[in-house]
Amino acid sequence: MIHIHPFKAWRPEPKKVNRIACVPYDVIDTNEAREMAKDNTDSFLHVIRPEIDLPEGFDLYADETYRKGAENLDAFKERGLLVQEDAPSLYIYQLKWHDRTQTGLFACVSVQDYDNDLIVKHELTRPDKEDDRTRHILTQQAHAEPVMLTFRDPGNIGGLMDNITGGDPLYNFTAGDGVEHRVWRVGDTSAFVQAFGDVKKLYVADGHHRCKSASRAAEAITKENPGHTGSEEYNFFPAVIFPMDLMNILAYNRVIYKASDSTVRRMFRELKAVNDAPPRPTRRGHVSVYYDGSWHDIMLPEPKERTPATTLDVARLQTSILEPYFSITNPRTDKNISFVGGIRGTDALKKAVDSGKVSLAFSMHPTSIEELVDVSDAGMLMPPKSTWFEPKLRSGILIHTF
Repeated sequence: MIHIHPFKAWRPEPKKVNRIACVPYDVIDTNEAREMAKDNTDSFLHVIRPEIDLPEGFDLYADETYRKGAENLDAFKERGLLVQEDAPSLYIYQLKWHDRTQTGLFACVSVQDYDNDLIVKHELTRPDKEDDRTRHILTQQAHAEPVMLTFRDPGNIGGLMDNITGGDPLYNFTAGDGVEHRVWRVGDTSAFVQAFGDVKKLYVADGHHRCKSASRAAEAITKENPGHTGSEEYNFFPAVIFPMDLMNILAYNRVIYKASDSTVRRMFRELKAVNDAPPRPTRRGHVSVYYDGSWHDIMLPEPKERTPATTLDVARLQTSILEPYFSITNPRTDKNISFVGGIRGTDALKKAVDSGKVSLAFSMHPTSIEELVDVSDAGMLMPPKSTWFEPKLRSGILIHTF
């Protein structure tokens, strides 16, 4: 059973939410964050990207960076930008983007459920990124951003959420990217707590490092707390939990910085590439490659061993193209490859190649939510950057402190 934990959120006054709410920390770099927040002292980027308030070039991992994040969070409270809920609560979070509506439950989930694999991951985490977010959590004494989880609805949770969204929302604003965000506070939390008790698993969609960092932070605090009971707030972390049928996954594309013409031509010849292909693959098992001013279609070779993980297009690309032709054995660390989220579109791939900054680009077919679940249920892992979920949650709307 899954443990859902109501919490006393720190949240903006409704009139201020649009100025405070911001993109997640991991979809932008420091320079982009600095530019976004330069004319907005209320942006939550000052909490999750506190290096923007320190001199350019300052060490992102210095003690002062983490202290600055904690100071900024405290300042948000002192300035009245954030107020704390009177009682532990749950929330419904709804995203509207183009013709899609995605509604989920904003709650705290259990570190113990994560540690016991009831909250299932599908990607490896990097120790350096774990270290960074763990230090932010411990220094701020807060989980500043939610993770995105998904689940198989046993049949009644969607209806419970619909009952809440019939009323007036606590927040209703449209962000700069055109995504509408609406949030309702749940009056009676018991129905949701009971309903999720019948859910067997949650699956990590977005936020693997935040999940692992919450676990590491809880472990560190537990060691320092001789009276630990397991019910303390540090044993829980915030998540927005969406039914699987509402999830929207875009492709996560790849670019190669340096590749010889002879290698690329040999790849096209041996894999029987088709010229004048569409920029996006029309079906699973194919990849579109942009090189020398035109798009080419390649049917990815079947894997030698068929498992939920090896049959993914991103895995087939790795084993049949990236490694044998470009000697990329570890895409997590290889400097000759980079990843481009599907939200940027194929024009971004074309532009990068045409500019001469990269040699060629791979436009992928999106991984499906069914493939993600199959890999997770099999206890396997996906290659890095296999999924790009869109739309993204906003940070700074509901904050969990301990």
